[in-house]
Amino acid sequence: MAAAKAAPDPAKRIIQLLTETGKTIVTAESCTGGMIAAALTDIPGASASFIGGYVTYSNLAKSRMIHVQPRLIRDYGAVSNQVARAMADGARNTARADFAVAVTGIAGPDGGSEKKPVGLVYVAVSSELATVVIEHQFGDLGRLPVREASVKAALDLVVQVLTSTTEG
Repeated sequence: MAAAKAAPDPAKRIIQLLTETGKTIVTAESCTGGMIAAALTDIPGASASFIGGYVTYSNLAKSRMIHVQPRLIRDYGAVSNQVARAMADGARNTARADFAVAVTGIAGPDGGSEKKPVGLVYVAVSSELATVVIEHQFGDLGRLPVREASVKAALDLVVQVLTSTTEG
């Protein structure tokens, strides 16, 4: 039986696509605390396209660093479609990058509620064309597994957006 072909590393694919097109990306991370930026900077040559990252763990950081309107956080909560979108758009505009990826969620073990349970994560990717936001329900897997699943979801969404942008 032939060995299964390993899926390409999404971080490597992101750096490859961005480098080939001369485009840039920035991260805005809450519950992942810089793990997406770390995954991207693990790739040799990332400096050609990775501008940097914002770890906006607190609501104050979201507002001060990437200009998320406090009203959005108050009205919808830090873990919401609206705030994920504002994080991605704010990071992209602040860094003057071509793309931004943002993540906000509840990694646990505390912080969940009936409406927003532990494992609820929003991932957003912003470009000049559009901002895509995806809601994920990873469940109460434990803090690190939720964070790792969030990184994977974020990188996969960036690959999807970049692929559709560069090939579409």
